[in-house]
Amino acid sequence: MTATRQMADSMPGGVRSGVRGFSAKLSVPPTTTAAMTPPPATLDFGPGLDLAARSLASFSALHPLENQDNLVLIDGTGRARVLRDQAEHALHVAHWPSGHARVAVLDGMGGHGHGREAAEAAAQAIVQMPACATLAQLCERLDALHWQLQCQFSAAGERERRPGTTLTLLELRPGLAPLLYHVGDSRLYEITAHRARPLTIDHVPATTFALHGLLGPQEWWQQVHEEHRPHIAQAFMLGNAFAPQQRLEDGLQALDAACLPPFLRTLADRRALEVRADALYLLATDGFWACQRPQDWTACWPALLGRAATCADALAALFATLIAAPPPGLHADNLTAIALRFTDAAGAVNLDETALPTS
Repeated sequence: MTATRQMADSMPGGVRSGVRGFSAKLSVPPTTTAAMTPPPATLDFGPGLDLAARSLASFSALHPLENQDNLVLIDGTGRARVLRDQAEHALHVAHWPSGHARVAVLDGMGGHGHGREAAEAAAQAIVQMPACATLAQLCERLDALHWQLQCQFSAAGERERRPGTTLTLLELRPGLAPLLYHVGDSRLYEITAHRARPLTIDHVPATTFALHGLLGPQEWWQQVHEEHRPHIAQAFMLGNAFAPQQRLEDGLQALDAACLPPFLRTLADRRALEVRADALYLLATDGFWACQRPQDWTACWPALLGRAATCADALAALFATLIAAPPPGLHADNLTAIALRFTDAAGAVNLDETALPTS
């Protein structure tokens, strides 16, 4: 999250830029003339999963930015990729179970300072976290990691400037439903040839109002998906401001059936997902829809992405379109996306800028 989506104290964003490309075979072609990293070693997500990933500091050469986004890729053999100092970094996870995988996107909060460092620290820690067999195990370990990193980054007398990052993560267990863990305003989309459907809830003030019965489904959808607003109500490492007073609390609040209004209850932050063999799943940071009319732009994704032959083709089309013909009013921001298709019938089913609000 860059200087265009700031805290109220208006800390400026960075000034460096870069383009990074990854895929299951790690062969996403460049779509700009910016410097690319050297071709990395191949990751192997197995025959049942097509996957591609990419991170770009800014869609516009006129707006060079520090890339405060990050991502996590762990394949079925324990080989992993994250960004470190805005460059790809390869790791190997010891004792990683065969066929298990993990992917995540993160968007550091630029308005808090150290946004890139926060996202990097979270990505590095998530790579080192053991594979999780159950949703309870995944939530317990990530919640503990939130507290650990919050303590690490907290400074005496600077609580309100503690950094944070969004985190949207999928734990991919062989032969079982993927597990979702979501914090912030990055998103997971399900994209078919006919529609692009968000599968996560943005942790923003509109959602706070909906939690307290102050917004209905139409008003919530308009504020979250039809408008661009620069505030966030919860971030990993930072905490949450879901209380009616919008006061920052240290802990994370999972949005689930116990607290969500009926129209949002199917989109709980932490759940097992039913996935479709005919859909492309897109984990993405908010730079992709930070424009004047986000819904008009995402409504184009089925035609742009839903019929792509591979996930690498889909991401190439998405980034090329943003660079060549960005939607009206698109803000200069970091762009990070992971595209997945579950191609194995055993693992899929066919079914018909960031700121905490002020008080």
